[in-house]
Amino acid sequence: MPVLVKVSQNNNDKTTAFGKWYGRVVNTKTMSYSELCKHMSEHNSVYGEDVCLGVANKLQNCILEQLLEGKKVQFGELGTFYLSVKSTGASEEKDFNLGNNIQGLYLCFAPSRTDVNNLSSKMLKKKAAFMNVKDLVESAKKASGSSSNDNENENENPEPGTVNPEPGTVNPEPGTGGGGSNDNGGGGGNSGGVEEG
Repeated sequence: MPVLVKVSQNNNDKTTAFGKWYGRVVNTKTMSYSELCKHMSEHNSVYGEDVCLGVANKLQNCILEQLLEGKKVQFGELGTFYLSVKSTGASEEKDFNLGNNIQGLYLCFAPSRTDVNNLSSKMLKKKAAFMNVKDLVESAKKASGSSSNDNENENENPEPGTVNPEPGTVNPEPGTGGGGSNDNGGGGGNSGGVEEG
């Protein structure tokens, strides 16, 4: 399945992007942690789902432990986890109070940019295949319609194929490690029961 993209219009008339059309990545579902571990075990692995889950749990705990000790943690050739803070400014250095001025601590991820596995946005784009959600819906309707006609000729009930994506999720704030910032003026909300990133 390719990366699905929904094209929507920016309806915010207070931006220079007003009226322009932009693409957003949409997902049909969120794979749960246990589903991911099960998937790992099914990839020609000698380890069962329970072993994969145990290793993943230990890895997750260790990554968090090391991050909270002030370290960056490289995650194989995928990239590096690190922490960043959001803080309010102080007029003078002596007035900056760690308890009062620091408002949040964020878990961030920087994709690998090595020669082995360059996951910069340009290189990642080259690796991906894209499909417009509108085209996917139209092709599903056509497939459903043709199977319906065939089944009517055979006096059988059609079995239309449907896509049942999960309800949408809230995007993290730009710059908080949740996937970067949008340059499209924030156009378009979540609709159609898919997750947008």
